Amino acid sequence: MTESTSAETAGFFSSTSPIAPIGDKTLQSLSDQLLNSSGTTPLHSRFRALFTLKSICIPPFTSPVSSSIVSTIAAGFSSDRTSALLRHELAYVLGQIGSPLAIPILEQVLCDVQGQEEMVRHEAAEALAAIGSTSSIPLLQKFATEPGRGGKDDGRVVRETCEIALAKIQWNQSDEAKKAQAEGELLDRYGVFVNYFKQFTSIDPAPPLIAHSPLVTMPPSTIDKEIPAARSHSAITDSHVCITKYRHPEAIDALCAGFDDDSALFKHEIAFILGQLSHPHSIPALVEVLKRPNESAMVRHEAAEALGGIPSPSVADDDGLEAKGSGSAVFKLLREWAAKDDAPQVVRDSCVVAVDMWEYENSSQFQYANGLEEKSETIAVS
Repeated sequence: MTESTSAETAGFFSSTSPIAPIGDKTLQSLSDQLLNSSGTTPLHSRFRALFTLKSICIPPFTSPVSSSIVSTIAAGFSSDRTSALLRHELAYVLGQIGSPLAIPILEQVLCDVQGQEEMVRHEAAEALAAIGSTSSIPLLQKFATEPGRGGKDDGRVVRETCEIALAKIQWNQSDEAKKAQAEGELLDRYGVFVNYFKQFTSIDPAPPLIAHSPLVTMPPSTIDKEIPAARSHSAITDSHVCITKYRHPEAIDALCAGFDDDSALFKHEIAFILGQLSHPHSIPALVEVLKRPNESAMVRHEAAEALGGIPSPSVADDDGLEAKGSGSAVFKLLREWAAKDDAPQVVRDSCVVAVDMWEYENSSQFQYANGLEEKSETIAVS
């Protein structure tokens, strides 16, 4: 999921709605960038093109522009030029867009046990939860018991994701969800209104748990191995809301304690939320996870992208690339791991994207999803 600026940090990219109609040339240019039609488009530029398309794909989803964007993103799943990381991000973006047109595409990805990697299929299931159609329930129920492909892919990540997705879709039908959606905010049990749905632009994969206890007593629930996956992810969602309100480093430490869990899905979600929070206090824990040789590549990838989305405390020079302190060390580390031959491909690719995000966070660029700003130059060259 990149949207912190984590690129599954893709709610998190800043973007603005276009102020002028999007023409065919612009859409074709963005499509060519995303699908790497030239064969020379860098990975980080493809990510920026993807999130630009996300920012302009708005209702009505049956409009020519929106339906064309969904079709373009769908084409990336079958392209031999699309890495596992980018395919995973395609699924994430389709879920965040929320178009019903994406449902059969995502269901096909989830069903492709042999052709799509576990992290891609997981993201497809999570995207189906984000869209929230009850029509997806039978398929999610089927894969909530899948055995996986064998070896490291034992099916657990997909099973847990489907379990959580089912809980999210069922919660969406509840009176509590309908009331929260109508009001646009959730009243937490501490008596404070939290603009839960608008705090971040991403759609959470699990419903909020809304614990009755104070913040300081919440952490154990996030790492309790006896509670179901859906409930533990709901606890993370609550922690996300609480940290957003209080900004306690201790609360971030509580989330980071979850990195000792044995669920790759759970740890991956913690890294994503830390990327959205973008608090420098989480940097040491994220660096440690990135460096773990035996950690799931899915978790390490998310840690890398989270690091790329955390702005540095200070920037020394005018071009925004040389930072002091921890920021400079993070930038150097990400560049190092982007070229590490012994690191999994998805980790290296994530570091490439994270380097670009870090440069964006420490620059004067207006927004990450800047494909519209660059389109005139791109079209002129073609």
